[in-house]
Parts: sequence; structure tokens; C-alpha cells
Amino acid sequence: MEKEPLSISLPKISVMDRYITIELLLPFLFGIGLFTSLGLSIGTLFELIRKVTESGLLLTVALKILLLRMPEFIALAFPMSVLLATLMAYSRLSSDSEIIALKSIGVNVYRLVVPAIILSLIVTGITFFINDVVTPSANRQATLTLQKALNRVRPTFKDRNILYPEYKTVEYEDGSTHSVLVRLFYAEEFNGEEMKDLTILDLSREGVNQILTSQTATWNIGENVWDFFNGTIYLISPDGAYRNIVRFEHQQLAVSRAPLDLAQRPPSYDEMSIAQAREHLKIVKLEANEKEIRKILVRIQGKISLPFVCLVFGLIGAALGVRPQNTNKATSFGICVGLIFSYYLLSFVSESMGIWGILTPFMAAWLPNLLGLGTGTWLLIQSAK
Repeated sequence: MEKEPLSISLPKISVMDRYITIELLLPFLFGIGLFTSLGLSIGTLFELIRKVTESGLLLTVALKILLLRMPEFIALAFPMSVLLATLMAYSRLSSDSEIIALKSIGVNVYRLVVPAIILSLIVTGITFFINDVVTPSANRQATLTLQKALNRVRPTFKDRNILYPEYKTVEYEDGSTHSVLVRLFYAEEFNGEEMKDLTILDLSREGVNQILTSQTATWNIGENVWDFFNGTIYLISPDGAYRNIVRFEHQQLAVSRAPLDLAQRPPSYDEMSIAQAREHLKIVKLEANEKEIRKILVRIQGKISLPFVCLVFGLIGAALGVRPQNTNKATSFGICVGLIFSYYLLSFVSESMGIWGILTPFMAAWLPNLLGLGTGTWLLIQSAK
């Protein structure tokens, strides 16, 4: 007896789900076009027009830059488009008493918002991909294109006054710990390959301190040391007297390559992916700049939390839309704008509190989302009663 081939049956999409999905897609696509156009106009287009008229930027170059900046604003438009789509679609169904009709045949409110939640989750994934993979490289290319067109290309490194303090943690007899300076690295210039006019204060050895001055220095990749050229080493005793002076043409020292990493000019936060931002964080931690470290941690969490705004807005929009009402499209759009403004104002305040150290970086980035999910869930429960 032959066995029947194994078949996997996929869940079928109901007529109601298809109907609601179509109702959601039309305003969603409209929202993407609307909010992307507004973002490009305010954030990029007016500035490019000014550069075309005042700086002689070629129109073709301006159009290329505009296209390169588009992914950033599309990613920002996705959450707002989800909110607009859910508000308009469910408000229309409610105004035409279709929500009441569906309830009368046993469909509850939670089942009605399933298409909106599924759409929100799909858009969340797309937003994460665009925001982390496409946008950083596109923004970087747009910046380089504009700089080349205006002959204002900035070096990809910090070219003057490289200062790197190195600390170690010391534990005292009472159990307290403090950070103590063990080495101070200073270079007056950096041309991308070698440091110039260096001074290094070395306090790492007990009983003797040393000051090294050098005309140039390069990082030796093969041996993981610094090669110093044409310099002097001053050995100083604890009482401040010179113990010895050594002049050299070439001297190798096993000093950290952190000053070189620090000199590399990082791209802006809009031009970094999450992985790149985490690598940059390792370098910034070498400076022990707590405020800058908190700022980067908040930005990293913000890059992760931003796509989930789609889910928050989808839940809030659907919960507000299914409530009994008589709302037209203009009113839905007005509510949408008010919610967007309120959310991003809260997000700005929350991130600022994270940078100031009032909130943890995680809470600073995720607090608006958590409050939004809580509000949307409460509204949905109220609508279901």
C-alpha cells in the first residue's frame, strides 16, 4: 500500500482578514509617501536647494544625495504610516458600523486587531533592516558625495591634538577603589599614518617616572608596539630630580595602540550600524568620558528600540480606531499628528535624561515604547468591554 505524500497545510487567510488588510494597506502606502516627502523636504531638500543656488552644487549631484538620504526618512516614516493606517482603517470601519456588525456575529475586538498587529510586526522587521543595514552606508555615501562636490572632504581621522589618558584602578586599605593616571599620551599632529611632536608621561613604574618626547611615531602592526623616532627619554626620581637622560634615533615601546584608535575619526551616529556603534564605544571607553559613553549607549539602545515604535503605534491606532465613534479622515489625521508629536517629545526628553545619567541607557531608549504599549493595551481592553 502506497503512502500518501506528506503535505503541509498553511493557515488560510479569512475573508475578514483580507478585507481589513486591504483597508490598512492603502492608507499605509499613502502615509509612507506623505511622511517621507515631508521628512526629505524639511531635513534635506531645502538645504540642497540652498547649496545648488549659493554654492553651485550640480543638480544631478543634488538628486543623487536626495536619493541616498531617502532610506533614513523611509525608516522614520514607517511607524507614523502604521499609526495613520490603523487609525484611518479602523475608524472608517467603526464609523460605518462594520465593527458593530462583526461584533454581533461573535468576533471580539482582540481578533479584529490581529491584522494590524501582524502588519506592525512585518513593518518592524523591515524598519530594523533599513535602519541598521541600508541607512548608515547610504548616509555615509551622501556625506562623501556632498563633500567631494563642494571640495570640502574632511580627513577620516583626527588630525591635531590627540590626547589619551590611561588609568588603572587602585584599591586602598579601606576597600575603596579609585582610578589613577598611569600614562598620558599626547601628539600634536596626526597625518593618518604617523604621529608628530609627541610627549608621553609614564607613571606606571614605582620609584621612577619617565617623560618621552619624540619627533614622530608610528604603530608597528607586526610587533604590536610603537616605533618612536628622534627623541629623548627623561628619567625622574620621586623627589623630582633627573636621574638620567637618554637620546635616541629609534626606540620601541609596548604602549597601547589606543591613541591610534582614538585618532581615527568615527562617522556620525547616523552613519553607524549597531555593530559599528558598539565598536566605537570600546574606543570611547578608553577616554573615560562618562557622558560620551552614556550618550553612545543611549544611541545604541535607540537604534534597537526605534523599529518597535511600529508595533506601539499599530496597537494604539487600532485600539483608538475600534472605539465607537463617528470620525472622518481629517480627524484621524489630526489625532495621528498629535500622537506622533507627543511620542517623539517624550522620546527626546527620555533620551536626554539618559545622557544626563538620570535614567539608565536601556530605560531612556525604551521608556516611550513601554508607556506606549501600556497605553495601547489599556485602550484595547477598554474598547473590548
